[in-house]
Amino acid sequence: MQNYFNYFTEIEEHFQRRRGSLLLLSTLDWALIETWSEAGIPLEVVLRGIDEAFDKYEARQRSQPGKRLRQVNGLAWCAQAVMEAAEQQKEAAIGTAPAKGIETDAGFEAQRIADHLETAAQALDASSISLEGSLQVWAASLAAIALRLREIAAKITAPAFSPTDLPLEDLERQLTVLEEKLFASLTTHVPEEILVRFKGEAARDLAAYRSRMSAVQLRQIEQQFVHKRLLEHYKLPRLSLFYMRQA
Repeated sequence: MQNYFNYFTEIEEHFQRRRGSLLLLSTLDWALIETWSEAGIPLEVVLRGIDEAFDKYEARQRSQPGKRLRQVNGLAWCAQAVMEAAEQQKEAAIGTAPAKGIETDAGFEAQRIADHLETAAQALDASSISLEGSLQVWAASLAAIALRLREIAAKITAPAFSPTDLPLEDLERQLTVLEEKLFASLTTHVPEEILVRFKGEAARDLAAYRSRMSAVQLRQIEQQFVHKRLLEHYKLPRLSLFYMRQA
């Protein structure tokens, strides 16, 4: 499992190096990285795709010295090259041995995971308290997710716990299910005008890249964009181990 914080920052820094100037990634770019992460595209494949996109861009610059090409202003400009690199990697991997699972010494110690889950539970508690009264059903759903996170944290830090009792892959699947419940609760209870506003933001940011992405990819990025904006708006956490920061 690639820690998401490293995955994100490595991609951001590599894109900035190839662009030749500092450009903070946008919410759209963040959502795009999220789709690559969820698709299981390895970091080195994403970086190779970015390199290939910029190599082609620079080759066009050299072949047309008098023509000023449009500046690269977003990571989404590299999306097609990254997907092509992912397809090439998938074809090359056919018949090779499967990758090893998560190692227990890869920075995913039980106490660090428990701390991550407790921090997320506290954020959910704060949101559920603020929603009490007018939105009790929504508040109850957030409180239930926080309770479940604490139950998992207590289990993995119990003296008798063994990593074989709950492999990290299974733990990540449990957290994915809880995240899906969180997003379902959000999209069910948030005011319609907020969802419409965030979808409008996604559409505007994606407009310049629609010709470079498939319909499926566009839908995935829009969904990730809206999810991220909802979490930011309501100060809610991500639960996945991909978002557990390095010590």
